[in-house]
Order: sequence, then C-alpha cells, then structure tokens
Amino acid sequence: MERKRIVVKIGSSSLTNAKGEIDKIRLMDHVQAIAELKKYGHEVLLVSSGAVAAGFKQLGYPSRPVTLKGKQAAAAVGQSLLIQTYNALFSIYDIVPAQILLTRTDFSKKERYKNACATFEELLERSILPIINENDSVSVSELTFGDNDMLSALVSGLIHADQLIILTDINGLYNANPSKNPDAQRIHRLTEVSDEMLGFADGSGSKVGTGGMESKLLAARAALNAGVKVFIGTGHGANKLVDIVEGRGDGTYVEHDALAVLTNNKQWIALTEVSGKIFIDNGAEHALLANGKSLLPAGVYRVEGDFANGDVVEVYSDKGLLGRGEVLYSSLELAHAMGKRTDELANYPIEVIHRDKWLKI
Repeated sequence: MERKRIVVKIGSSSLTNAKGEIDKIRLMDHVQAIAELKKYGHEVLLVSSGAVAAGFKQLGYPSRPVTLKGKQAAAAVGQSLLIQTYNALFSIYDIVPAQILLTRTDFSKKERYKNACATFEELLERSILPIINENDSVSVSELTFGDNDMLSALVSGLIHADQLIILTDINGLYNANPSKNPDAQRIHRLTEVSDEMLGFADGSGSKVGTGGMESKLLAARAALNAGVKVFIGTGHGANKLVDIVEGRGDGTYVEHDALAVLTNNKQWIALTEVSGKIFIDNGAEHALLANGKSLLPAGVYRVEGDFANGDVVEVYSDKGLLGRGEVLYSSLELAHAMGKRTDELANYPIEVIHRDKWLKI
C-alpha cells in the first residue's frame, strides 16, 4: 500500500453518548482504526470534536449549553478530559499524541500559518499523532471555523494531505433524505461539490454536534480545491480506515484525477481575511487570466479599502470578482501609482501583485 498523509475528522456524535459523556467504547473503535492505519506506514492527523460535548455535564448543565460563555467553559473542561482519554487509549499502541488547538487567526496570519505548518511537519517526522481541535475556550467569536468539518479541510490543505476522511453517523450523501424517503439513493462518488449537491444535504442530526451534511460538503469543496481527496461516511472496527483508504468505504468519495496542488503561500492567500479591493481594466484582466502575467499599476483604475504592503486584496473587473492576491503596494501608494506605466514610476515596485502571489477564484 502506498504511504499517504491522511487527516481523519471525528465529530462529537461519533465520540459521545446521548448524555454528552465520552463513550470509551466508540472512542476505542476509532483509536484502533487509527493505530491500524499507522501500522501500514501512513502519516495520520486527527481532527477531533467532543470538547464541549464531553465537558458540559461536568459543569452541571443538563444538556449542551447554547450560550457562548457556556460553550467556552464546557470546552475548557472537556478538552482536558478528551485528551487524557486519548493519551490513555493510544498508549496501548505505543502512539504518542500531541494536542494542537487552533483558531481562524492561525490560518489568516501569515507567520502563524507558517508556524503551524512547521509544527505539523516536525510532529509527523517524529511519528507523533497530532490531535487537533478548535480553541473553543478562547475564541472571540462563536464557531470561528463554522465547525470542525471546515477546520479539517483547512488542516488538510495546510499539510498537503492525500486524503481527508470525515467520519459521521450517516454513510454518505443521498439524493434525498433517507430517513424520510425510502427511495433515496446514496451517491458513491462525486467529482465536484455543486450547489445542487448542497441542496441534497440536510441539517445536523445530532444534539451534541454542530455540523450536518451541508457543512461536510462545504468542507469537501474546500479540501478538493486545495488538492485533497475526501471521504464522507461511516465505518466500524479496526480496519474501517484502511478500507476507506483502499476505496472500500461505506460512504461518498469526493475526488477527481486533476487535483490542483496549492503552495502554502497560495493557500494562505485563499484563507486570510481580505483588506481591500482593486479594480482592473480588460487588458490587465487578460494578462492575469490568459497569459499568467503579474498585475501592473497601469491596469488598475480604482482602489477601495485601507491596506498595507503584504495584505491580501480582492481583484475585480467589470465581469466581477476575478481572484485575490498579496499586494506589494499600500492603498495610498497604489492610489498614486494606478494607471501609470512602469517607466513613469519611481521608487515603486514593478508589480502590484506578482503572479506567484495571485490566486484565481
């Protein structure tokens, strides 16, 4: 079997019982499957939900809290319980876990993005199992990633995974709700995640999880755009992950043969917050999209927003949004330089956005 780098995402509904407690039998099933996958030489990263679900009972809540402060307090208690349990179970297989808590800022800030990538590479090189979760207890806004489905997609792109496995309690995507329509047919393979496919998805089916099938498909779309194949489905037993990797999984595969591979810098450009907008003429649009050229000041006719050198901006033409890129001008500098030829400019960069720092949407 070819050695692969695999991200496994396990949601709260697959880790806890109906009372919100960690279900050690279900958890052990996942641990055994990950150990089996590593036995074949694969590099594995685990994105694990369950902190809030594991912690709210310890705080005296009768059910999962709905307030932000309640969720954050439950996560603070539950995360330690979760990682303690993982440590105990993985030690049976001589696997050393490492806890990684992330926020969206770790993907939007360039240096933090690079640092996260370097940390993951070091851990994998030393055969450590990263266990990743959102840092719920300190997030300044609720659901920073939306849910851990999207977090798993971003991590998959960050570390250039070969495959993302999203384990859930439903065996893939259906063309109708299987709980309501007995004629619903499962879709075994998708080559893209279209808006029509998103229409097939239903809401969350769990009281302890936050993401339904729609969020999993959105995550699959993001991972696919980053060059990562995806599986969404279920499984049981020690061989379930091996079966999924070998194409025998009980679920839906989202993949195609012409996967793009983005550099870490372009992935960061795709993920970070946008600081402004640049509007360009038809000649600059043709140079960017058809000829693979850099964007020059002569092609810019309008600037919006307040941005600095090194920020990411969106680029528009009269056709709409074209893409985004890391800008080499501040908004003030570009307002002075736009529309001018290179030989008319002094002490300014040649390019507004270099082609290596440009990402087409």
